[in-house]
Amino acid sequence: MIRYGLIGFPLTHSFSQRYFTEKFARENISDSQYDLFEMPDITVLPTLLTMFGLRGLNVTIPHKQAVLPYLDQLDASAEKIGAVNVIKIEDDGLRTGYNSDYYGFRQSLLDWLASLNRTSIGLQALVLGTGGASKAITVALADMGISYKCISRTKTAHTFTYDEIVPIINEYQLIINSSPVGTYPRVDEAPAIPYNLLTESHLLYDLVYNPIETKFLKLGLTYGAATHNGLRMLELQAEKAWEIWQQ
Repeated sequence: MIRYGLIGFPLTHSFSQRYFTEKFARENISDSQYDLFEMPDITVLPTLLTMFGLRGLNVTIPHKQAVLPYLDQLDASAEKIGAVNVIKIEDDGLRTGYNSDYYGFRQSLLDWLASLNRTSIGLQALVLGTGGASKAITVALADMGISYKCISRTKTAHTFTYDEIVPIINEYQLIINSSPVGTYPRVDEAPAIPYNLLTESHLLYDLVYNPIETKFLKLGLTYGAATHNGLRMLELQAEKAWEIWQQ
């Protein structure tokens, strides 16, 4: 049996296991299985790989950057982003890190814009959150020619605070929540942006997929914004991970 899995913590509401289990059944892939490995501490990764003979792993919070020292090499996208969410393990044990979040986000955003009859030309973005997920998002935006500002609760040389959004929100029509705020079970939370200043010209993209419609998206709809959740991005990045493992 060829084994794949997901490492992270916590994994209570994982998308990946259900997705791959259903994929294996649907496509008659009978020699593979996908498991969850809750891992509060990344230092146990070498032991995990030895015990289970894994061929591939997905990586989620909080290990997308912490896993880097445990890899032998990175592909170009992962090196550029500085975060990994896919590991391919060769027969000889060689571990290569990839980032399929980049592909999933970029393709899902392009598809969404096309469905709205909009393009990325002239679009500017606010990226809420500065964690591991935001790194793939900002690299994808830059490659698409979309200028952006990162928003954090704490002011730094490279970020703006939520209080500084008010004067610029009309210029930055694409607003991306790359933070976990609003994820189940904390569904009553939403990023602290001035929702009352949103218009029909705004586009709200939430990387959160559970719940399907977060408070962030609900508030956006209230003020006429177009909204998109993270489910399609997850599906695209999962298929990209499978493609990487089969190379």
